Amino acid sequence: MQVELRGNVVGALSLSFLFTFGLLFCKMDRHRQHNPSRRNPCLTLHQPWASLLVHGIKRIEGRSWPSPIRGRLWIHAAAKVPQPETIQAMENFYRELYSIDGVTDVTFPEHYPVSVLLGTVNIVGCLTQEELSSWDDLPNGVRLEGQTDFCWLCEDPQKLVVPFEMRGWQGVYNLENKIADAAERGLQPARAPTVVKFPLPDPSDPGSLQPGSITAMFVQSKGKMSSLSVSPSLCLSIEGAQAAATQFRKDQPQMRPSSGSKTVASSFTSRNQSQLQWERK
Repeated sequence: MQVELRGNVVGALSLSFLFTFGLLFCKMDRHRQHNPSRRNPCLTLHQPWASLLVHGIKRIEGRSWPSPIRGRLWIHAAAKVPQPETIQAMENFYRELYSIDGVTDVTFPEHYPVSVLLGTVNIVGCLTQEELSSWDDLPNGVRLEGQTDFCWLCEDPQKLVVPFEMRGWQGVYNLENKIADAAERGLQPARAPTVVKFPLPDPSDPGSLQPGSITAMFVQSKGKMSSLSVSPSLCLSIEGAQAAATQFRKDQPQMRPSSGSKTVASSFTSRNQSQLQWERK
């Protein structure tokens, strides 16, 4: 009886140890994958946004949280296949943005592959939407591109000649060194419609382009932010882009923008008509 009891206790303790060790291992593995301080930060995006970024068409990566990194960011395409309507809506959105600056020759990707590593961009800074839209040192299309709380500023897009098949993770995670080293040899500069550079407030500080820096720069120079008018066609394309994003949201209807609801376009237009009616002295 005592032997049987001891056996049950030992077995229970062994199972408890294995369970605890398993949880600890999972946490350590998650930390290894998601710690953005490693040398190969990577971000998984849905298509078509992922390919638009590495092809240099998309200059702003929108997020609800500020960028935790500066420098090279690997871009991976998520597994979900985009709907044709989603691709068309986003391509129309970027046609409208580029036409503002007189650029009409925009060549979009022929394919939008999924579950693959696509290439890299260089994150040079992060601003709020209000700061980006008011910064008149930038092309107007770039100023109007940001439609989220935080806008990651992307330069130097490079794409892989042959995309590398792999799985992705949520958030900014770390690409394995062996994958990054192998993929780096297959990178080539993207042929972007235009080359955009984001000037640093402090050229000696690579991290100086951060939320609040542009507002502080205007205050220091005693200048005022400028605003942009939004055309009806751009408003429609913004609504289409907003509707396209709902393809990957389970809590919202897909591809059904409502003219009666408060969309990004109407919110942005309202903000330009009220809060951003400033002119530089």
